[in-house]
Amino acid sequence: LTDALSNGKLKGAALDVFTVEPLPNSSPLWEMDNVLLSPHNMDQTATFMHEATEFYVEENLPRFVRGQELLNIVDAKAGY
Repeated sequence: LTDALSNGKLKGAALDVFTVEPLPNSSPLWEMDNVLLSPHNMDQTATFMHEATEFYVEENLPRFVRGQELLNIVDAKAGY
């Protein structure tokens, strides 16, 4: 990836998930002007647990009880 970004084969990249997290300070990605790095830490917000619980209780639990399709289900085959 870094080679392709350096030599222009890829014009740019926006990345938020890495093999090693957090991305090591030694990674060349930090210095590349054509790379946008975003922290993979959405769950570390002050309101995340409240929002996740609210979503489950108010949205998915009623759907489950009614036998409806759930939202935001994990696709184990796709890996997310």
